[in-house]
Amino acid sequence: MVGRSYLVRQAATLLGVARKTADPNLAAALVGKAADYLSQIDEAVPPLDRSPQPPDVEPSRG
Repeated sequence: MVGRSYLVRQAATLLGVARKTADPNLAAALVGKAADYLSQIDEAVPPLDRSPQPPDVEPSRG
């Protein structure tokens, strides 16, 4: 499985080329492919769990 950073880099590269091309059909295809990469991020990479975690507690010895 590819990582989030790889997919973001690929999408950014495609969008950069789409901005520079004079061919509207090519630009549309590149933007579509970039959108595919970005949608893979949502599907493939689970979001980070940012919820608070309980502290580590040692059992009492009593």
